[in-house]
Amino acid sequence: MQNFIYALIQVLHNFGAVTVVGTAASALWLVRSNAAVQHLLAVLAVVAWVIQAVTGVLFGVSTFYFENHLPDIHGIAVSALLIKIACASSGFVVSFVYVKRDSVWTATKRLFAWRASMILGMIALSSAAFLRWFS
Repeated sequence: MQNFIYALIQVLHNFGAVTVVGTAASALWLVRSNAAVQHLLAVLAVVAWVIQAVTGVLFGVSTFYFENHLPDIHGIAVSALLIKIACASSGFVVSFVYVKRDSVWTATKRLFAWRASMILGMIALSSAAFLRWFS
């Protein structure tokens, strides 16, 4: 049962990661001139960042539930986790502010926000590999 729960959390976490990067890529290259679609993508990005945070917490909670301790990570894995947390927090803020303010932003500000979201998503995904393999 423990592995099944971990796998379900991982599936949600993976879909969240794909969505974070995919929304930014779509906004930057597929619908760059469509503000209405970009707004909807920003809403989706907010949800995806929340999914990243919630599933990240669920990894620790499930380990604690099944093994009575938090995951045993150290060194590079801790650094990677902190980077992922920083990216998720920052990505959420960027996406949330985008949703609230995009109608009054210039095209340059909107472009910067999408680039920032894309970079944060890519860094979070890269950090995930280090977290996984150095745990």
